[in-house]
Amino acid sequence: MSYVVINAITVPSGQGDELAARFAGRAGMVEQADGFEQFDLLRPADDRDRWLVVTRWRDEASFEAWMASSAFGQAHAPDRPAAGEGTGGHPGGGHPGGHPGGAPVASASEVWAFSVEQHLGAPG
Repeated sequence: MSYVVINAITVPSGQGDELAARFAGRAGMVEQADGFEQFDLLRPADDRDRWLVVTRWRDEASFEAWMASSAFGQAHAPDRPAAGEGTGGHPGGGHPGGHPGGAPVASASEVWAFSVEQHLGAPG
């Protein structure tokens, strides 16, 4: 079964649209990683300030290989531009928290990892 990595990012009020724009402008290197299955950026639907960055991998080894890759280093370099912005570091798929010469969008981050025990999907 798959391996899921979630980055719970605390985003101050008024910064959510900027965070979403930075993710939309990322280079997309994670999608090319062997074993990558899925990426979701989840905006809170209530008054919470924590966004979730969810990545799904074939297995933990695929995720660890991505973390050790040069592509991961490039995707998470603090001075790498993406649509006019840079990114901060985040394991699991890109964390556009900050950019050169500007303030970070996120104020905190916590990474969680899970093995998928059960999965149901809509019939194909």
